Amino acid sequence: MSTKRIVVLISGSGSNLQAIINACAANEVHGSIVAVISNRPEVYGLERARLAGIETQTLNHKNFADRLSFDQALMELIDSYRPDLVVLAGFMRILTAEFVEHYSGRMLNIHPSLLPAYKGVHTHQRALDDGAKQHGASVHFVTAELDAGAVILQATVPVLTDDTAETLAARVLMEEHKIYPQVVNWFCAERLSCKDGAAWLDGQRLAEPLQLKAEGL
Repeated sequence: MSTKRIVVLISGSGSNLQAIINACAANEVHGSIVAVISNRPEVYGLERARLAGIETQTLNHKNFADRLSFDQALMELIDSYRPDLVVLAGFMRILTAEFVEHYSGRMLNIHPSLLPAYKGVHTHQRALDDGAKQHGASVHFVTAELDAGAVILQATVPVLTDDTAETLAARVLMEEHKIYPQVVNWFCAERLSCKDGAAWLDGQRLAEPLQLKAEGL
């Protein structure tokens, strides 16, 4: 089995990127990050990549007339690295259907909620406003519909009575750093695929997302 080539897209500090970098360095992922691309210049995630010796690129979306032209340029840049997997790690762009289709079945995203609850933004505050007892994060395949692709793995945290959006976000982020490298490794180890709109692991269709347990999977 060849080592899979991974391209990571970021827009900010890149903490999930760091978790994947660390997992690759520890040989916990049968893959290698060949490039990190940001749509925003000078974000800290780019420095994380440089410190790890990973090639970086910036493609500023503000330099493009519309979403379609940016996505086309981004696609060409990504494809120049011949990736097996594209990982969205805090990439704050809504992608065109053409872009998503081009990477169908080989693009992952992590979302800070227990999907299908709280698609979109401000998930932590919305969970608090609803009086939710549990919150968490989900890793899913990317489809043209926002945060609607097949969910693979979730991690759950309790919502505490004194939680703010910030404290809840911090606890969820700790779980994100556990589940994202795990799913990336499943894909790179050729255990995970997407068929007929569903996630498949070890040849079995996942009727429901897997759940990270305290003792691990």
